[in-house]
Amino acid sequence: MHPDTITIAPGTTPAEILRIGIEAARGPVSLACSFSLEDVAIIDIAHRAGLPLGVFAIDTGRLNEETYEVADALVERYRLKVEWYFPHHEDVEALERTKGLFSFRESTDNRKECCQVRKVEPLSRALKGLAGWVTGMRREQSPSRTDLRALERDDLNGGILKINPLIDWTEEELLAYTAEHRLPKNRLYSQGYRSIGCAPCTRAVREGEEVRAGRWWWEDPDNKECGLHRR
Repeated sequence: MHPDTITIAPGTTPAEILRIGIEAARGPVSLACSFSLEDVAIIDIAHRAGLPLGVFAIDTGRLNEETYEVADALVERYRLKVEWYFPHHEDVEALERTKGLFSFRESTDNRKECCQVRKVEPLSRALKGLAGWVTGMRREQSPSRTDLRALERDDLNGGILKINPLIDWTEEELLAYTAEHRLPKNRLYSQGYRSIGCAPCTRAVREGEEVRAGRWWWEDPDNKECGLHRR
């Protein structure tokens, strides 16, 4: 079913968006989990609603220890099975041998090359065989996400369905849900982080900065995507 033929009314809950999306996909659907507040909330929502949602994660080789702690807590709490994907070691070795360990800070092209090796290529393998995938993206997060829709066709990944159940949630709503249900929470959030990715590419956010200002902070603020969500 094409997502353009599905009407998502204003005010539709994340649980209902998930249900509609999973039914529309007509096949297996998994959450791309980075163990952010958003992804943890989606796992809890799906669990409470009894929805058949798989979970996969990409280990770039540069995640924070605190991120692994959240993954372990989720496995324990929900008896969750996480399908882990890793970059091809030959590609990582070639990149670091030819350009060094921090080439991603030299230019946007170099940063995108690193993301391609460590994130995008593993994602393409993770999505094989799926009819749909779920993300924790919210419109409020950055200028590049303001035109998100709840259900989208992902033409860059074989035309499968992309489900964004939290697009209308504010950060305040997300934090309230996390607190209400006492969900596992990355310890870095208490240190001023508001969006957490690879350790060398993420910093705490300063007062007055937008949510994703701590991601690739040396780059143009309108270009805060790693390639996982190309449109």
